[in-house]
Amino acid sequence: MYSEKVEIFIKMWMEEFAIGRTIDEKVCEDKNGNPIPWYTYPAIEYLSQFDYSNKKIFEFGCGNSSKFWASRAKEVVSVEDNLKWFEKWQKEMKAPNLQVLWRDEGEIYENAIFESEDVYDVIVVDGKRREKCCETAVKKLAAGGMIILDDSDRINTSEEYKKAVAVLKKENLIQVDFYGFCPMNNYTKTTSVFLRRDFDFSTVEAVQPIDGIGNLWNMGRKKRKDFYNKYGK
Repeated sequence: MYSEKVEIFIKMWMEEFAIGRTIDEKVCEDKNGNPIPWYTYPAIEYLSQFDYSNKKIFEFGCGNSSKFWASRAKEVVSVEDNLKWFEKWQKEMKAPNLQVLWRDEGEIYENAIFESEDVYDVIVVDGKRREKCCETAVKKLAAGGMIILDDSDRINTSEEYKKAVAVLKKENLIQVDFYGFCPMNNYTKTTSVFLRRDFDFSTVEAVQPIDGIGNLWNMGRKKRKDFYNKYGK
């Protein structure tokens, strides 16, 4: 038996974050069925604030994150080393601004980012060989850009992750760690964002931060006051 406050908290997680569905059905989607990345929810909310309409994105590792980025960015290129996973997503990803590549694991995988002369505003390292991918990512990161390293908390037990983070820190990037729950998992993890010192992406809204999921300031004044008086104290 839970208190009414705890029941409200659980209801928010089930309805607003759709956490029960993401875990039970193994889907990375929000409550409306829109694709979201397998990052922590705090990282997703932070990243969702920015305007990517003129940005180019490169991903090491494809999935629902590719759809998420394609719905926001000018251009997205994702590289995948698992042939079955590549074939699955190639059929599902029809966005005209999204290109999904299959490259065998090894040097050909992390070097796929060099197949274009473009530099990228956002580079996501969320697949194989993360140390090597970080090494190539810093060479192709645009001025003012960011690199996202998912599952960065593995640095505590993995030499590969220690080296990956060291590569990004050596580049003098600003590290911001987003701890918390994420879609599909019943435990927490960390998604880290590494920013160029001149990072200055425009925001979607006129102010930053915007209201997060479950935030009281999403409510009207009276409803917010009533909620706080009943549950917030």
